[in-house]
Amino acid sequence: MTDVFEVLKADHEEVKAMLARLEERPTPGSLEDRQKLTEQVIIEESKHEALEEMYFWPAVRDLGPEGERVAGKATSQEQEAKQVLAQLDKLSPSEARFEELLAGFIVDAREHIAFEEEQAWPILQAAISPQQARELGQKIAEGKATAPTRPHPHTPPSEGVLKAAGPVAAAADKLRDAATGRGQD
Repeated sequence: MTDVFEVLKADHEEVKAMLARLEERPTPGSLEDRQKLTEQVIIEESKHEALEEMYFWPAVRDLGPEGERVAGKATSQEQEAKQVLAQLDKLSPSEARFEELLAGFIVDAREHIAFEEEQAWPILQAAISPQQARELGQKIAEGKATAPTRPHPHTPPSEGVLKAAGPVAAAADKLRDAATGRGQD
């Protein structure tokens, strides 16, 4: 069984690889591929952030004032990212605003990943047992199948709200994705 830090690291590496591809200058013939890659980033980030808000950040918050400070900053960054991702999801790569939003998101996403790995992971790693880390990793890994695939910036980053509303949002997201072909090759 993989622990929470390995699960999150794999997600981070996958997203960083997609961001690196998106940093390449677009060409007129690559706009469709760019759209699909952006959709994939939105899908993966939406799942990742929802699961962190349900499981990871509550565990960090339980560590007391320092955990609350770190989780508060991280979830604030994630809420801002959801706003941008929701806007990107409605734009085409041929629109000027798309590239502006995407460039800002890439910078912010890299900053958020670094913050999480450098600030949140060490304090949680020092406070939980290897067994707890594996259990948390399992919850996040298993949750990917039922996590939302779209950003929901108006949903508060609350464990209880997400555990209650998340499955409904995820089901609606998956229906919309199936109807539009979003996220499929």
